[in-house]
Amino acid sequence: MSKKNKSLGSPLVYSTDPNYMPPSQEETIDTLPPAEQPLRVMLETKHRAGKTVTIVYGFVGTEEDMNALGKALKNHCGTGGSVKDGEIIIQGDHRQKVFQFLKQKGYQKAKL
Repeated sequence: MSKKNKSLGSPLVYSTDPNYMPPSQEETIDTLPPAEQPLRVMLETKHRAGKTVTIVYGFVGTEEDMNALGKALKNHCGTGGSVKDGEIIIQGDHRQKVFQFLKQKGYQKAKL
């Protein structure tokens, strides 16, 4: 079964203010160019049952662009991972590979 895509809309049920305007739900976030992305690469083992993961955080942009970068990083490292909560998670200790990949793609502000 597929999940139906239901828009939740505003949680506001009723307002007595005659000048009330509902907040706009569309916030456009422009993706910064690679040279201006302040990416950080770090290693983490906490809350992961002792497993080591490489985390890339600090990406500023749309979810689609972050998913595309995550997919490219997972493909380059030859391992699994995920993209959630504004972080790109790569399974295993791949800090050097990720850092070199980001430098090669033009992410000049990337730091270990």
